[in-house]
Amino acid sequence: MTVSDAMNRQLNEQIANELGSYYTYLAMSCELFDMGYKVLSKFFSRQAEEERGHAMKFLHYLQEVGSPVRLAALPAPKASFGSPLAIAQGALDQEQIVTRQIHELVALAEKDRDYPTQSFLTWFVDEQVEEVRSMRDLVQLIQRAGDQHLLFAEHRVAQMMAEAAEEDDD
Repeated sequence: MTVSDAMNRQLNEQIANELGSYYTYLAMSCELFDMGYKVLSKFFSRQAEEERGHAMKFLHYLQEVGSPVRLAALPAPKASFGSPLAIAQGALDQEQIVTRQIHELVALAEKDRDYPTQSFLTWFVDEQVEEVRSMRDLVQLIQRAGDQHLLFAEHRVAQMMAEAAEEDDD
């Protein structure tokens, strides 16, 4: 079974989109590290790895259904974001864009009556709800902390990362 040509193009494009998110989150992590926010840097480094994993899921799916994988060149990420709040807001904006991209893939799969791809995409639909919520929560946390109390935000992010790691171990 192979997917339609249109779906193949869109899934290949989504690989590039996910790798673009990986690259953007990596740049955000580096900027936060340079600002001295090591916990936030680690948070975005983990987010970057998660996005790379998403790209690999799309790649493996195309291989499983016998459709060609065509990797595209990636543009350089933004050089500077300016502040931890701007980084978090940029990440939220990025996740909202990815959510729209996933929804467009679902709509195409429905139009094509491509039930295997619809099933595959369900995980991403659910994942995007979590991703948007996570970034929205981070934006709110940084806003509440304000510039003077960003270390408290870092402490809270460290707690959240530890809690998530414990859940993963269960």
